[in-house]
Amino acid sequence: MKNKDSLLIPGPTPVVDSIYDALSEETRAHTDPRFVRRFKQAIERTKRILNTDGEVFIVAGSGTLVMEMALVNTMAPGDRLLVISHGYFGDRFTKLAHAFGYEIDVLQAEWGSQVSPDDVEQQLSKHTYKAVTVTHADTSTGVKADLDRLIPLIKQHGALAIVDGVCATTAMPEDMQHNYDGDNTAIDIVLTGSQKAIGVPPGVGIVAFSKAALAARRAMDRIPAYYADIENWLPIMEDPSKYFATPPVNMIYALEEGLRIVEDEGLSKRYARHEAYGRAVRTALRVYGMVPLAEEEDAAPTLSCIRYPEGVDDPVFRATLSEQGIILSGALAHLAGKAFRIGHMGNTTAEMLEDAVRKIGETLKDGGNEADVDRAVGVFQETIGTLSRK
Repeated sequence: MKNKDSLLIPGPTPVVDSIYDALSEETRAHTDPRFVRRFKQAIERTKRILNTDGEVFIVAGSGTLVMEMALVNTMAPGDRLLVISHGYFGDRFTKLAHAFGYEIDVLQAEWGSQVSPDDVEQQLSKHTYKAVTVTHADTSTGVKADLDRLIPLIKQHGALAIVDGVCATTAMPEDMQHNYDGDNTAIDIVLTGSQKAIGVPPGVGIVAFSKAALAARRAMDRIPAYYADIENWLPIMEDPSKYFATPPVNMIYALEEGLRIVEDEGLSKRYARHEAYGRAVRTALRVYGMVPLAEEEDAAPTLSCIRYPEGVDDPVFRATLSEQGIILSGALAHLAGKAFRIGHMGNTTAEMLEDAVRKIGETLKDGGNEADVDRAVGVFQETIGTLSRK
């Protein structure tokens, strides 16, 4: 890779050379047939990866933009939204809901834990909800949502199931035609960004709508949006040679290459790789007395929030690692200074993560903490090997 650092944060994530090469290709007109062909390929790859029966929308913007698109195109002011939150980014839906005048209820887990499906079922019985949002992997806590249990509950109560896949898509299963428990129990909307598990630089927002979600937009005469209105984007997704707003030409090149890498690896193999990486990192760091915030059964394959042992100065610790080319993120909210976050997704390699485990241990030792580096690295290697053979 051309990268000088191991960018092991929850996103952006490491970018491989072929994606950089695509990004640096000649910028062409957005109506140039050569670009149109690449844009169409990116759309088709996204549809295959998410297996939607509806449409995908690829736009210049961030994950926050497509969160907004998911809500504003399905809900009218006064509609009721249920937010299932496993951390900071689940909570962001509440701010969006307030901005657009929705009635809102929030089920918020203690950080590090999942929301109980029993609590979800109880809440769904209290009101009629137009939609329910679930963050598949919350970037702040490293907690994954149990879609196998949550999606059927949401659909049985007649609500649209909106999945925030920003820190999950292409690393965790998000098949939009998979019925989780009988007919009509599939996901309605998946939204994501280019810069996390897909492994492309930031700048592209992606949101996929099922036929039911598209029908929800058609049922509303008008919505309080223009750029975010999927009705304005539908003609372009159907025929990328048409114009609504200028697409990010070079980012589309990069995205199409990133999606090619995903498809070439294969989704089942890719899901297994992320599971192995996450478990190996968390198991190895426990050797240093670093305890993951989430219990293993609740932990996301894409990133982990790791609590420090006593006596570690967070800014100093991460700055020291940064000087060695290992880039980690601090924790958010009440965990700031008490934990760090490490990404293990996208184009990240086992070699990069093993190097990080080693240097984390060495930095702990240099700071006066006990750390059995050889044992931690051995645990990492053993866990990776065991899971890879399954």
